[in-house]
Amino acid sequence: MTTPTIVVLLVTAPSADAAAAMARTLVEEGLVACGSIVPAIRSIYRWEGKVQDDAEALLILKTERRLVPALKTRLPEIHPYQVPELLVLPVEDGLAPYLAWVSESVRPR
Repeated sequence: MTTPTIVVLLVTAPSADAAAAMARTLVEEGLVACGSIVPAIRSIYRWEGKVQDDAEALLILKTERRLVPALKTRLPEIHPYQVPELLVLPVEDGLAPYLAWVSESVRPR
C-alpha cells in the first residue's frame, strides 16, 4: 500500500470572509481536509500593467495531491478573482496521525 502524498495549497482572497466561504465549500465537497485562514496580509503585485497594493487574506488548504486537478477546476468556479492564486507545495514530512487525518478527510462528494 502506498502512502498518499499530502500537499498544501496557498490561495489569496479579497477578505477573510471570502476565504472562509471558499474553505467551507471545499471541505464540504471533500476536496480538502482543512482550510486555515490568515486574515490580514498585504500583497504587492503587478496586474494589467500596474503595480497594485492590496489587503487580502491567505487561505491555506491541506489535501492529497491526487485532488489537485479537481481543485484547479473547482477553485476558479467559486473564487471572486479573474485569475485566482493557486500554488501547490509538497509536504515532505509531518506528524503521521495528522497526515492520516488529512487523507481520511478528503473524499470528493
